[in-house]
Amino acid sequence: HYLFPNHNLPHSFFFPTERCKSETKSDNNTEIIMDTTIETPESNSSSASDANEERYLVLIEFAYRHLDFQMAEIESILDMHGIQLGSPDCRVHPLPGQDETGRTTPASTNPELRRPYLILSFPGKDASKLSDNRNNVDRWDLATRASENASIAEILSRCTLIKTIVELWGASTSSLDTCAKECGEWIKNTKVGKSIFANVASEKESWKLTVHTLGTKYTREEQAEMRNKFSYLGFQGPVQMKEPNHEYILIREVEMDGKGSPLHPRHGIDKNLIPEHDKLPPLGVYFGRLLGGKSKRGRGGLEQYNLKNRVYLGPTSMDAELSFVMTNYGQVQKGSVVFDPFVGTGSILLSCALRGAYCMGSDIDIRVLKGRNEQETIWKNFDQYKLRRPELLRSDNAIYHRHFRQHQPLYNAIVCDPPYGIRAGARKTGSRKDTPRPILEEHRHDHIAQTKPYAVSDVMSDLLDVAARTLVMNGRLVYVIPSFQEFDPNTDLPRHDCLELVHSCYQPLQADLGRRIVAMKKVKEYDFSKRDHYMSRIWVNGTASAEKCANLRDKILEAAKQKPDYERKAAVRRQKRKAHREEKKAAKKKLAQDNNEAVAAVEEKQS
Repeated sequence: HYLFPNHNLPHSFFFPTERCKSETKSDNNTEIIMDTTIETPESNSSSASDANEERYLVLIEFAYRHLDFQMAEIESILDMHGIQLGSPDCRVHPLPGQDETGRTTPASTNPELRRPYLILSFPGKDASKLSDNRNNVDRWDLATRASENASIAEILSRCTLIKTIVELWGASTSSLDTCAKECGEWIKNTKVGKSIFANVASEKESWKLTVHTLGTKYTREEQAEMRNKFSYLGFQGPVQMKEPNHEYILIREVEMDGKGSPLHPRHGIDKNLIPEHDKLPPLGVYFGRLLGGKSKRGRGGLEQYNLKNRVYLGPTSMDAELSFVMTNYGQVQKGSVVFDPFVGTGSILLSCALRGAYCMGSDIDIRVLKGRNEQETIWKNFDQYKLRRPELLRSDNAIYHRHFRQHQPLYNAIVCDPPYGIRAGARKTGSRKDTPRPILEEHRHDHIAQTKPYAVSDVMSDLLDVAARTLVMNGRLVYVIPSFQEFDPNTDLPRHDCLELVHSCYQPLQADLGRRIVAMKKVKEYDFSKRDHYMSRIWVNGTASAEKCANLRDKILEAAKQKPDYERKAAVRRQKRKAHREEKKAAKKKLAQDNNEAVAAVEEKQS
């Protein structure tokens, strides 16, 4: 439902100049009144329409990954702290050079330019609270709880896809000189600027100034020249390169390619300067005080939770970074009760537990729940990070009512990755036979129930029904759904009368195939007497919509067969798989032989 190419933002998220109103219909047919105009200021002073109120600006730099999921994550985190993105308390401020539609106005080789920056605008009266970084938010604390007194750095530090958070003092599209001038005017002419500068520029406050050029290389002398543009600020405290009280950052934004590298690198492969690239003006120049977010990555941040470091993995284990994004969509926080009905190896629940949640999960495959051996189980993954073990049950959503109480809502969030048949097909408890053979009493203690195919339409219908029954009011359901280009989220996504669609963010993975993270919120109490009515309205176009995300493995294979040279590449892959199997078989045989020889040697020694 987002419109703008830069961050896919609706007009209502931007700071308004003229109060124009337009009515739109949301997915549950409720009328929403939203502002539809934006301002495009060059400086960060207040707009003409709000001249009596100063604004406090925060610059956000995103990691150049999962670009389509960034804004929804921020919106969810702000909402969790009672801040509505698009309200007077928090609006999106246009980046330098953006026009009234949110597009970057300078000529660009990329018509759909994606800029990894966002400016949020808050009321100036909240600046003292929002700018407080007394708790050193350079740390990364996963298990947090929403607080009314949290600073903006503490709030946004939860966002997985945010790289740095900067208190913006000045910004410009033209040059460092203009940015320095804007910065000086903000300090001199605004109450917010005067107050903040007085607090951070005293003799007791140590500081350093970092130059950030987005992968573009500059010599030390050139960086020193950039710093000198801001020497007039006259910070009284000592310069301290390690752990200063305040770190200031100068950012020179350039155009990026799809992989997050400079589109027009300043130096070539031979490390020689490219004059035509060096002459290109920046997209934006920013100066401000770093509030937090620098240490999210590396061994002490996200890297320690990477899948390659896990004890127990499966073919469908969710990527750690995307799992953390999903927990933010679900507003999982310390003390939340979270359920994953397709738990698998527990990769999503692990991220929820790291957020401080109490975790419960179920899966149809008892072998996955038990693990490969005593050292490779779901519980060992949780033990690895010293987390509370989750409650696990062999079950499925079709028989949820047999294993769980339903008399009152229980979960704050349901976060999951349902099976769609790409790597693992969906199955549920039951027999294909009309009259299955009864289980003898002496076999019931270790009997594993039979399973049968689980249609995707039923998988999603049961998931939404369970969510509507068991979520607390305003609790969230978050799931991943793969889809082809012909997938229409307005008609093909499942709906429920008790659930409201909050986010539906699409990320293309291939030419035709992508994945979508969907977040829904419970807005209405479940009436058990209307269950049949609810179930009949889940699919707008009936099972035809469900089939668009069913049998994806076959659809992907058919699409691949249409590509040139498919047969030759398929033959190469088959040969590699065969060689890999033979290699594993030989290694297993050698291991058994070595074990036998070791046993024989021990026996011979004993005799």
